[in-house]
Amino acid sequence: MILRLPVVLIAFLSLVTFAFGATPNGVHKCGSHLTVDEMITKETKFADDLSKIKTPTRITSGFSNHTILVYFNVIYASMELSGGYIPDQQIKDQIKVLNNDYWGTGLRFELLNVTRVENSGWFYDVGPETPEQTDMKEHLRTGGPDVLNIYTVSFNNSATEGLLGYATFPADYSDKPKDDGVVVNFATLPGGTAAPANLGRTMTHETGHWVGLYHTFQGGCDPPDDYVDDTPAEAEPAYGCPVGRNTCPSRPGVDPIHNFMDYTDDSCMNNFTPGQVDRLRHQIYTYRNISL
Repeated sequence: MILRLPVVLIAFLSLVTFAFGATPNGVHKCGSHLTVDEMITKETKFADDLSKIKTPTRITSGFSNHTILVYFNVIYASMELSGGYIPDQQIKDQIKVLNNDYWGTGLRFELLNVTRVENSGWFYDVGPETPEQTDMKEHLRTGGPDVLNIYTVSFNNSATEGLLGYATFPADYSDKPKDDGVVVNFATLPGGTAAPANLGRTMTHETGHWVGLYHTFQGGCDPPDDYVDDTPAEAEPAYGCPVGRNTCPSRPGVDPIHNFMDYTDDSCMNNFTPGQVDRLRHQIYTYRNISL
């Protein structure tokens, strides 16, 4: 389906997101990095929300599988690859990467629909907390909390230069359902031009936020870190693939540079930890009505 929609600027809704940074030189940074106090507030609410619902035995003792349906929204400025017009095969390759990376979590992803929208305003100017992204999502978002909506754009203006992606968290859905989803730079899809971030791991990373995971370096060297016990503390994001780096020597383990929730090169990333899998299962059960 191809839609051609005018750019309509409307009052923006606040969006709590995480952005996936591209370079160590600060070319871009997190869209909305939570402070420790903000995390504590969010996690206190999560513990309270989880305590109010009856958790299935398999959430604590084992898990089944669940298929997440994906609505893929391709925003483009021209019907050329450089203008964001991603071919179907590249989209299929991205879904394959998601399924490979989330193997073992109990989640799999199934592409249900691709919508292509010619809108240069959205393509160039969408970013965290912008009226363009609110307008885009108001027009396009489909389904409930258990459906993943993906949007590909270019992040090609001074405010978003270097940005690779951002996403919403499960707990945000009830207050802002139309904001829910993942937005990534189209060039990060497998075979794209955003090397060394062109193997599709930006989508894996941002979907990690969508299922409730924080960055591995969240909180730096001080507890509660990322609220996952088996991801070693990390003072700051890692870039490239600095094997053996240890930015929190007083805490156990070296930096988790191979984790999908760090900022390393796509070729360096290869895992979620068991603790992250446990956390995402509880997050999506509590806020997305997905039981594993």
